[in-house]
Amino acid sequence: MVPEIELTRRIGKLQQALQKEEIAGALIIQRADLYYFSGTGQNAHLFVPSEGEATLLVKKSMIRAGEESSLKEIRPFESWDNLKKTVTDKLDKGSKIGLELDVLPTNLYYRYKKLFQNCHIVDISKSIRLIRSIKSDYELALLGEAAKISAAVFEHAGSLIRENLSEIDLAAGLEAKARSLGHQGAVRMRGFNQELYFGHIMSGPSATTISFFDGPTGGSGLNPSYPQGAGPALIRHGDPILVDFVSIFDGYMIDQTRIFCIGEPAPHLKKAYDQALEIRNTLVKRGKPGISCGELYNDALQAAAEAGLEDYFMGYIHKVPFVGHGVGLELDELPVIAKHVQEPLREKMVFALEPKFIFPGEGTVGIEDTFVVKPEGLERLTLTGDELVIV
Repeated sequence: MVPEIELTRRIGKLQQALQKEEIAGALIIQRADLYYFSGTGQNAHLFVPSEGEATLLVKKSMIRAGEESSLKEIRPFESWDNLKKTVTDKLDKGSKIGLELDVLPTNLYYRYKKLFQNCHIVDISKSIRLIRSIKSDYELALLGEAAKISAAVFEHAGSLIRENLSEIDLAAGLEAKARSLGHQGAVRMRGFNQELYFGHIMSGPSATTISFFDGPTGGSGLNPSYPQGAGPALIRHGDPILVDFVSIFDGYMIDQTRIFCIGEPAPHLKKAYDQALEIRNTLVKRGKPGISCGELYNDALQAAAEAGLEDYFMGYIHKVPFVGHGVGLELDELPVIAKHVQEPLREKMVFALEPKFIFPGEGTVGIEDTFVVKPEGLERLTLTGDELVIV
């Protein structure tokens, strides 16, 4: 259960943002945001006025919401008119109401626009994402537990990998291990039509297959309806094996990648792996509060170019213009270490750095670790060693 003091702190920060933007209140609906501010993932609406108590109106399940949330005002969602009254009783005519317009379906938007026709609907999503990007000590403790699960999963990978094992069988073994340690299963993503199931477990040429996924790697998957991740390809001697796995504890994610290989990989692949490690280490040294995310991305791109590996950095044909992404309750949180992003790093932001090189038809090499921004720089949360693992 999320402590009451934690929810009070989070809602207080949202109310500060509302007051600064002269927004009278926010209506929170999206699952991850709802859980963040209320402590429950039940089907509900959370109304947060710019001042005063927040109110949680629950459709299903009222019983579980009462058990899971420490909010004082928890009521059943009786009707849309009941929702309207709850909100408008605390607002003046013409007031601004904040909604999560980055994720809200259009049909729902029009419903709320009609329901609150005497108010002005504005987007509150950026403020929410910025608040969530700064982790509390409570959240960092949960991320630490997720890192322990991640370490156990990657240690288990070495005992599973063998020649002619299929990618999907390796993925299943790692998923079973993670689930036995408390992994919730679902990997939440905020981006429209973005989805992920545990991670990307792929080997050799299969790990260079392009997909829709907004990341440097894709994979074939098992069929065109879910065209990413592990497929039927068999692990071969000398092929780099990509284990990119998201471990979760109490909703909080650790994103980690390591490369395994049966025997030594080709020299140019090993060189690229070493370069990825060097890029990560450079960004760790530079990643202090105040530096812009775009500067860090440029550093990574320049290092890849100086090594003669720019053509393979973060994809090929369809490259992704980032080298890191925030993690927490969702896999695609702020900050984003990406091209042209001027947002600075702030203390207690948490993000994954993933410099990777994709060689078409050969394989993917790289490394990924999750870090927290401390006053003196980046502190690694992931626990696994840096070496390319020969099994």
